[in-house]
Amino acid sequence: MNTSGSPLERPLANAHPALETPLADRHAALGARLIEFAGWQMPLQYAGIIEEHRAVRERAGLFDLSHMGELFVEGPQAAAALDHAIVSENSSLVPGRAHYSMICFPDGGVMDDLIVYRLDENRFMVVANAANTAVVSDALSERFVGFKALLDDRSLTTALVAIQGPAALGVLAPLTNVPIADLRHYAIGEGKVAGVEALVARTGYTGEDGFEIFVDQAAAGTVWDRLLTRGRSARVVPVGLGARDTLRLEAGMPLYGNELGRDTTPFEAGLGRVVKLSKPGDFVGRAALEKALAAGPRKKLVGLAMRDRGIARHGYEVYSGERRTGRVTSGTQSPTLNRAIAMAYVAPSDGEAATILEVAIREQRAAAEVVPLPFYKRDE
Repeated sequence: MNTSGSPLERPLANAHPALETPLADRHAALGARLIEFAGWQMPLQYAGIIEEHRAVRERAGLFDLSHMGELFVEGPQAAAALDHAIVSENSSLVPGRAHYSMICFPDGGVMDDLIVYRLDENRFMVVANAANTAVVSDALSERFVGFKALLDDRSLTTALVAIQGPAALGVLAPLTNVPIADLRHYAIGEGKVAGVEALVARTGYTGEDGFEIFVDQAAAGTVWDRLLTRGRSARVVPVGLGARDTLRLEAGMPLYGNELGRDTTPFEAGLGRVVKLSKPGDFVGRAALEKALAAGPRKKLVGLAMRDRGIARHGYEVYSGERRTGRVTSGTQSPTLNRAIAMAYVAPSDGEAATILEVAIREQRAAAEVVPLPFYKRDE
C-alpha cells in the first residue's frame, strides 16, 4: 500500500536523536522498515501493511506501542485533581475500569486524547499520545497545584505491547494469571504475563478485541517473545504503525494531529460524550466548552466513501459544488472494505449522511458520499 503523504512519514522538527523502544533489536531482526515517529524510531511495517492489517482483522497482530506516554497519578485527591484537569468525570470511574477522555486548552481546543485507567481508589494511569506526552505531563502538573495528588511520569521506563484481533484472547490467556476472559472492554487488571509483573487492559486502537500490556521496559522482550512464540500456531504476526493507522481509520478512531488538535473542540469531532459538563466543580476549558456547545459546531467530522476512483489523502480539499466545504483529515484504500475511505471536516450543513461531495485529487474532482462512522465494526 502506498503510504506516501501519510502523517506517519512526515518529517519531524526534532533536532534530537530518535528514541528507541526496548524492542528495537527485535524489530531489526524481523526485517521491519523503521521510521521516525513522534521522536521515536518505530516499525512502519514488517511483511507489508495490507498483510498485517488483514492478520489483525482475521487472526491477531502484535504491536510495540512503547512510544506512548504513561502518567501515573496517586494520592487522596487523585480523582479530584483529574476531574479538574481533564474533561471527563474520573471520580465516577470504578477501580479496574477505564474510559476515553481528552485534555483541553482553556479555549476548548483539544490538547490530546487520553485513556484514563483507575487502578484503585487513589491511583490512576493516564495514557497519552507519544508526541504530546511532555505537553500533557506539564499541563497536569500545573493543574494539580493545590490538590493532594502526585504525578509520576513513567513513560521512559514503561513498555507497552498490544495483541489485537479475534485470536488475541486465546493467545494471551495461557500466559497470564489475570482473568482476561472476564475483563470487560475498557477494564484493566494487575498480575503477571509471561512471568513478569504487568497491567493488562482490554483496550486497543484497531476496532478489534484485544489487550494492551504495560510492563517495565526490561521485561518487554520477554513478553514480546512469548506472545510471538505462543501465537505461532494462530499465525500471529508483528504489526507496524502503517497497519495500525489503516485499522484505526476503518474503525473511525481519531488520530491527534489529523482529526484532533488545538483548533478543534470535542463536539466538532463527534466526541462530545466525553465532556462531562454535569460534573461538579470547575475544570480547565469548561467555560469555553459550554460556549462552544451553545453556539453549535463550526465544522463536523464525517466519513467519506469514494464513489469515483482515487484516494482522498490527508489535506485534500473537499467541495460542495464550487464551494470549498472542508478538508480531508485521514484517507486510505480500505483493505477490509476494498474501497477508498476517508474522514474529513466539512461545514455542518454538508455533513448529513448520503450527501454527495467532491474531493480535489491531483487537480481532478472525485465524488464522495458522506457515510456514518465507523466504516467497520466487528461482530460482537
